Amino acid sequence: MKNRIEEIRKDRGIRQEEFARLMGVSRQTISSLETGKYNPSIFLAYKIARFFGLAIEDVFIFEEDQEGKSDEKQ
Repeated sequence: MKNRIEEIRKDRGIRQEEFARLMGVSRQTISSLETGKYNPSIFLAYKIARFFGLAIEDVFIFEEDQEGKSDEKQ
């Protein structure tokens, strides 16, 4: 799953460290989210979207491959 966290965070002038503190997670978690190495819990995804005043779908992009399968690892 891709996301727009870094783009939105930078547009609003918020540093990773500050955003991590506001979300109650480590800076490393924010870094991993932004690089796509970590998918958040639904609670954290909601918290991030709500913080930005956006819908979850506006922050997180769920992609399907050409066969219609999700990109989640089963």
